[in-house]
Amino acid sequence: MDEYTSTVRVWGLSCPGFPEEVNRARRWTRDILRGSPLAEDAELIVSELSTNAILHTASGRGCGSFHLAVAVSTRVVAVSVTDDGGTGTAPKVEHQDQDAEHGRGLGMVSVLAHRVVVRSSDQGYTVTAELYSAPRLGGRSC
Repeated sequence: MDEYTSTVRVWGLSCPGFPEEVNRARRWTRDILRGSPLAEDAELIVSELSTNAILHTASGRGCGSFHLAVAVSTRVVAVSVTDDGGTGTAPKVEHQDQDAEHGRGLGMVSVLAHRVVVRSSDQGYTVTAELYSAPRLGGRSC
């Protein structure tokens, strides 16, 4: 039966689209990843993606919300934020001036993460950032 057991654990959290919910999403992520060397980067990524959802999509309007998922395996931590849509364009990395106050969040996420994937659906966009743990010495690579 062990061959059917996954080593990946996934947590989910839905938050109303209020700015103070970003702090809750950060704390929740920090609690899940307590002790992981990837915890601080994941927490910062969650903060950026959640803030983007609130500021740039229907998640931050009226009864909007955003949804957070954290998936953890022995080698990867993946954080995903799904927004409520309402924009005609997909999230993308913009190259801003060093002094710019806005438009640099997704660029920072792409620097911290090993991979960033944007997926669209009828409901909105999901941005997933993957962080890879360092390979173990003497271990096999996949």
